[in-house]
Amino acid sequence: MVLKLWGYCQSPFSKLVAVVLHEKNIPFEYTEVDLLKGEQKNPEFLSKQPYAQVPVIDDDGFVLYESRAIIRYLAEKYADQGTSLVPKDVQKRALLDQAAWGEVFHFNQSAGAIMVELLYKKWFNQETDVQKLEESTKALSAKLDIYEQILSKQRYLAGDELTLADIQHLPYGTLLGEVNVNLIQERPNVSRWFTEISSRPSWQKVKDTLPGNA
Repeated sequence: MVLKLWGYCQSPFSKLVAVVLHEKNIPFEYTEVDLLKGEQKNPEFLSKQPYAQVPVIDDDGFVLYESRAIIRYLAEKYADQGTSLVPKDVQKRALLDQAAWGEVFHFNQSAGAIMVELLYKKWFNQETDVQKLEESTKALSAKLDIYEQILSKQRYLAGDELTLADIQHLPYGTLLGEVNVNLIQERPNVSRWFTEISSRPSWQKVKDTLPGNA
């Protein structure tokens, strides 16, 4: 049975799952769940995801939600195909986890807050909170200064091998550029790193997989 992915075309986390599916060469069937129309609250969808959020996968009857749980599952179950994204060595795997949790706390929180102010509020005709935007931008800038130090010494966030930790930055990292927040591009090593990962064919395929801007 072909793996099924439920997502929303503008959801960064749906795109995160899609890019890992492409990296691992896993065939899948995509179903759009229109969040703006409230389709995530339909009883059929709630039976898969009780929190009414995307993405969700069904892998031959195994249903899983939460994007980071999904991508870890995919990378480990399909370890022997496509790109290796989870190291086998326990210490390298620990460095992956360190960098992956770093994305959650040091990148995603501030980048997500910026996107709320510059993008998501526009969908609902809400005004940007300039103070929150400035605070989030300042916070992300400080974190990316540390990224710059890390990436001056190694190719990727967890060492010299591509891992899930790098891939996790693609959705919000791309959106930041699209709303002209160029904090990534202003730092040479961060820019070099992000240009490399965002140029991967898997990320380009996401534009075809999900019918919205990548």
